[in-house]
Amino acid sequence: MSERTITHSFGGEQLHSVHVGTGGATRGTVILVPTFCGVSELELGFARDLAARGHACLVADLWGRSYDAGSERDQAFEHMGRLKGDRAALRDRMLDLVELAKAQEGTDPHKIAAIGFCFGGLCVLDLARSGAPVAGVASFHGLFDAPDLPPQQIKAKVLALHGWNDPMVPPEAVVGLAKELTDAGADWQIHGYGHVGHAFTNPQADRIGFAGVAYNQAATRRSFAALHDFLDELFG
Repeated sequence: MSERTITHSFGGEQLHSVHVGTGGATRGTVILVPTFCGVSELELGFARDLAARGHACLVADLWGRSYDAGSERDQAFEHMGRLKGDRAALRDRMLDLVELAKAQEGTDPHKIAAIGFCFGGLCVLDLARSGAPVAGVASFHGLFDAPDLPPQQIKAKVLALHGWNDPMVPPEAVVGLAKELTDAGADWQIHGYGHVGHAFTNPQADRIGFAGVAYNQAATRRSFAALHDFLDELFG
């Protein structure tokens, strides 16, 4: 296994994404978009686990820095709000990351997927909404609200992994996403986990300090099992 930092830029911002390689044969490449706090050991751990399964990972830096979920929560939310406030630019950031992934040695351009957590889940859904020719996207406890942009046919397969009690994504938003994906012609799945809230894959989710935001071990295990099955389907 190998790890290296890739310095790149978007809109004049210097960014530092991390490529986690398999150290051998690669089944496919996964772009991994972090939570609203940016690249952390949580996402790097997920990437290392995927690399051990044969998937090269690009842990994407959209922020230019990382935030502590406890002491810097408000600054992180403010930064997320700026990114979320311009969905066209956010889409373009994601498309730029696809090109960055393609440029890495050993990447098969036909075997690229993207997964995201919390805000990162919204980012990968927006990548799919752009009509980008990626194999698939998977959103873990992501936000579902659609951008105010012209709808495109969705080519990527879509997997959404959702805590039913997520206070940021009420049931009507889940139904709305299903309708949106159906109308866009997507091959989609939505998995709901009962009695589970937001950020359920993050063992330190309680540091964020919001009701309904909590780690759930069972939902983490089930959602990653679904992801592994999804990647097997995408990459063979």
